[in-house]
Amino acid sequence: MAGVRPAFATVTDPDAMSIGAANAPLQLEEYASAACSHCAHFHATNWAQLKRDYIDTGRLRLTLKEILTEPAAIAFAMFQLARCNTTSGAEYFRRLGILFERQHTILTSGTVGAAVAILVSTGGEWGLTEAQVMASFNDRAGQERITRSINAANALGINSTPTFVLNGERIGAEFHTTEGMTRILNAALER
Repeated sequence: MAGVRPAFATVTDPDAMSIGAANAPLQLEEYASAACSHCAHFHATNWAQLKRDYIDTGRLRLTLKEILTEPAAIAFAMFQLARCNTTSGAEYFRRLGILFERQHTILTSGTVGAAVAILVSTGGEWGLTEAQVMASFNDRAGQERITRSINAANALGINSTPTFVLNGERIGAEFHTTEGMTRILNAALER
């Protein structure tokens, strides 16, 4: 199995965002939607430990593959805001974490216009102008990126979020709990 790991370390997806050492022994892909309550729950319960114990220690690289769940337009806008004027994986994941924390407020704001206003205000907190945020929502390249990501997920039979793939193997829902995540990652590190 050790011969397989370098291949995972060198695989890159220009459409995805990653955080962690490129040569980490564990390569985790997360198929997620910014509008998915289960994805937000995973982030709320597992992110701090995943980042502290695995990403920051160089043992794991996380690559997020963007998928849209309903309301798809809002999920797209949230991803675009997380990416707006940055190519840094660390900044993208920081922003996405804030959007997951605010997800319920965004999704229950009542109208698309109200949701957009929340997103524009959030972008303002990050130093983005309204024009920058709105341009990101209308970015054709972003729409094409998401379409490629969804098509790639569909080709792999991935049809729910969050779905996790560890070193090329899909892992089950037990990964969604902190205990399950820790057990699975520690076992993979021992291989």
